[in-house]
Amino acid sequence: MRTRTRRSDLAAVGALLIAGTLVVTGCSSSSSGKSGSSGSSAIPTPSAVASLTAQLPADIKSSGKLVVATDASYAPNEFKDAGGNIVGMDVDMAKAIAQTLGLTAQVQNADFTSIIPGITANKYQLGMSSFTDTKEREATVDMVTYFSAGTSTAVKAGNPAKIDPNDLCGKKVAVQTGTTQADEIKNVLNPACQKAGKPTIPNDGDKFDLQTDVTQALVAGRDDVMLADSPVVDYAIQQTGGQLEKIGTTTDTAPYGVVVAKNSPLTKAVQGAVQSLMANGIYKSILTKWGVQAGAIDQPVINGATS
Repeated sequence: MRTRTRRSDLAAVGALLIAGTLVVTGCSSSSSGKSGSSGSSAIPTPSAVASLTAQLPADIKSSGKLVVATDASYAPNEFKDAGGNIVGMDVDMAKAIAQTLGLTAQVQNADFTSIIPGITANKYQLGMSSFTDTKEREATVDMVTYFSAGTSTAVKAGNPAKIDPNDLCGKKVAVQTGTTQADEIKNVLNPACQKAGKPTIPNDGDKFDLQTDVTQALVAGRDDVMLADSPVVDYAIQQTGGQLEKIGTTTDTAPYGVVVAKNSPLTKAVQGAVQSLMANGIYKSILTKWGVQAGAIDQPVINGATS
């Protein structure tokens, strides 16, 4: 799951605000609509680092590519643009990591919940889809941290349902299936509601396979509130033309991690590639392009989950 963050961890859709209902393009925070939605800003191409390419498993090195899985429904981190191309912060980062390792990234769209099993089955070499680094995930895969995000709460502009972000008991809450936010409702929020003698969040949250559908449910008024990763909420607010607003504070901040097979030599190579991109400024360029530079970290860590 994306446990993407409180969820932690928008299909970007590249797309569509049709007659006032959204078809969103993206995932996370954003400063500039143009850069976030079009992804047109040029990113310098990193040079291959020989000491890192030497660490690659022989089969990957000989193939010349990294197969990278992402769920392209979480803008601005990973989504499809108007032409159907998979774009986003994670996509640019994956390409830069591959280039630093002397490889080409082959980015494939995949259902979020299938990515980690695909890594363990050697279907993919990397998973980059706003995965929150968690102890549970680290039990089956390695994760190399590269970003920091938290959970944010969004409502319709003006908060017509009078939502209190600190008390969602009895409210209709939209979340993406398999995310940390979905787990939070089931395992933390609803038990707390029951203990307080309040109505629970119906259905343990209204769950959708795509983040874009989560956002659309809120815009259309089918749900009262949505929970998603902070950059995703910021970007959704921007892309819906002011139809949504954020309330409360960002909570449960945690690192995103690149997913790699457990104990693979590729793990340290990826860590080194991320470190190289931080040192040469390309890392910052990628985050700035998508308006998510607030999530920058200083050092990539292998299996740096805090919980």
